[in-house]
Amino acid sequence: MFQPEDILYEDNHLLVVNKHAGDLVQPDPSGEAALEDEIKAYIKMRDQKPGAVFLGVVHRIDRPVSGAVLFAKTSKALVRLNEMIREGRIRKIYWALTESAPEKEEGELVHYIWRDARANRSRAYDAPKGDAKLARLRYRIAGAGSRYTLVEVELLTGRHHQIRAQLSKIGCPIRGDLKYGARRSNPDGGISLHSRCMSFEHPVRKEPVTVTAPVPKGDNLWACFENLK
Repeated sequence: MFQPEDILYEDNHLLVVNKHAGDLVQPDPSGEAALEDEIKAYIKMRDQKPGAVFLGVVHRIDRPVSGAVLFAKTSKALVRLNEMIREGRIRKIYWALTESAPEKEEGELVHYIWRDARANRSRAYDAPKGDAKLARLRYRIAGAGSRYTLVEVELLTGRHHQIRAQLSKIGCPIRGDLKYGARRSNPDGGISLHSRCMSFEHPVRKEPVTVTAPVPKGDNLWACFENLK
C-alpha cells in the first residue's frame, strides 16, 4: 500500500500519489484498506493534526491499474477540481502495454460504452446502443517490442473501464487484463495500464501543474519501455 515516497506532488491544496496496482483508491464494500484512508492517517501523523484530515478524491483509477491519482486537501480545491474534471480541463495521459499493435500509428477511438454492473465489466460498441455512453480517446504508438506495444493514450471522456474496453475492441488487449481478452495474467495480479501524466491549472494559484508518475518498480518490461522514452 501507500508509502511516503509515493507522493509525486504536494502543496497546501493538492496531493498526487503514484498508486500501486492492486490498491483501492477509496473504501468499498470489501472492507479492505484503501489509499484514501492510508494517506489521511499518514498526514495526521506527519503533521500532528488533532482533528480529522480532509482529503477529497478528485478521480479514481481501477484497482489493477497503477499511476498518478489526484487528491484535494481543501474543500475549495475539491470543488474547483471537480468542475475542471467535468469540463475536461485536466489532461490525463496513460501508458498501456498491449498484446497487439493498433493498425494505425495514431488516431482517435470513438465508441459507445455500456457498463454491466453485475459483471463489473464494460462493452464497447461502434454505434449508439441503449443507454451506452459516448467514449473517446486519442492514442499513439510510443514504442514496440517483440511481444508488446507501448500505446500512449489521452483520455477524452471518463467512462467505466474505458481504455481497457476500447483497446480490447480494436484487438489490442492490455497485458495481464484477462477480463478484456489478455492471454495470461501478470504476476502481481495487476494489468499493464499506468496513469502516466496529468496536467492542469492549479485550482488556487492558477499556475500550470504537470505531474509524471514513474512506471511500477520491479517490472522489467515497464522499465525497458520507460528507458526508450
